[in-house]
This record gives sequence, C-alpha cells and structure tokens, in this order.
Amino acid sequence: MASSWRRTVGNVRSFVGNSMGGLRGGSNLASWAVACTLAYFLWVKPSRDLKREQEERAALAAASDPYRYIEKTKPISDPQEAGLIYGKRQEFKKSDD
Repeated sequence: MASSWRRTVGNVRSFVGNSMGGLRGGSNLASWAVACTLAYFLWVKPSRDLKREQEERAALAAASDPYRYIEKTKPISDPQEAGLIYGKRQEFKKSDD
C-alpha cells in the first residue's frame, strides 16, 4: 500500500518536472525567472502603462470641459410620507398651549 502511494507521488513529480521543460534545480528556477521577467516587461507593464495613461487623459479631458454633464439628483423622500408604503401614517397632534 505504501509503495503505491510513493509511486503515485513519484509519477506526479516526474510529470510536473517534464511539463516544465525537463530542467531541474537552479537552472529550472533561473529559466522561469528570466521568462517571467521578460513577460512582465514585454506584455504586462506596457498594458498597465497604457491603461493608466488613458485614464489620466480621460480625467484631464473631463476636468477641462466647462460644458460637461453633471448629474443632479433630488433628495429621496421618506417612503412612508410619500405614500409608497401602505399603512397608517403617524399623525402629530398640535397642543393648544
């Protein structure tokens, strides 16, 4: 029973090692570090910079437009007072003092 467990773990390790190009140890780690660094500087960083630049450009354009649309909303009234909730409304009695 223990040998089948060890064999399974060995097969999984072998599969993972082969799927990563067959390199082991420090050379494997170094090659992955180089690949990830290149991927970051060639794809991830330029796309982030472009997105940030587009957001800054849009913010500047929105701030400099004097005729831009500004949404104004009315305050929301109490639903009980507006008749949106059914039931007896609270009546306030005036005292004759």
